[in-house]
Amino acid sequence: MTAGLAAVLAGSRLLPVLTVASAASAGPLADALAAGGARCAEVTFRTPDAERVVKAMVAHGALTVGAGTVLTAEQAERAVAAGSQFLVSPGLDDEVIAKAMELRVPVVPGVATASELMRALKAGFDTVKLFPAEPLGGTAMLRALAAPFPQARFVPTGGIGPDQLPAYLRHPSVLAVGGSWIATPGHLERGAYDEIRRLTAEAVERTAP
Repeated sequence: MTAGLAAVLAGSRLLPVLTVASAASAGPLADALAAGGARCAEVTFRTPDAERVVKAMVAHGALTVGAGTVLTAEQAERAVAAGSQFLVSPGLDDEVIAKAMELRVPVVPGVATASELMRALKAGFDTVKLFPAEPLGGTAMLRALAAPFPQARFVPTGGIGPDQLPAYLRHPSVLAVGGSWIATPGHLERGAYDEIRRLTAEAVERTAP
């Protein structure tokens, strides 16, 4: 599953986290993200239209699209049916993990403690979402968790902005960083796709070695 996730991310170290109210925004949003250099995106299952958004962004073809905020096995099944190529959960839920494995779709379970990380590693997952990264302590928390678990790889998400992005990426345990500042609900309400493209390009530039 970890190898599958690495293939899905295709070398991208930036994971835009998107909460999209309407599928009508999906096409222009995918255009803007791709034009800015993004390779993948996470569509959160926080809105009634999330499945249609996933379907539309997958059909667009420019991005590898996954589903985020997956809380239940039923959501995982619906997300995959909509075309999601990976799943992300804010926590470590056995039923979500089992369903993802049944569907043979890469999943990134969320952790916030050493105990949760140990459970994830024991279950065979060495790539996890550190969430909510900034409220937990930011890069200091990341370093504290990474030290006793050098085999773990992290996708920090939650409260991260462009100014914090480079510090996370410098840590060797970080596979990618999730961020919602790139395309907020406010951007989408205003139709600010040029701004989304600019923010994406700036973030992608910051991921360069």
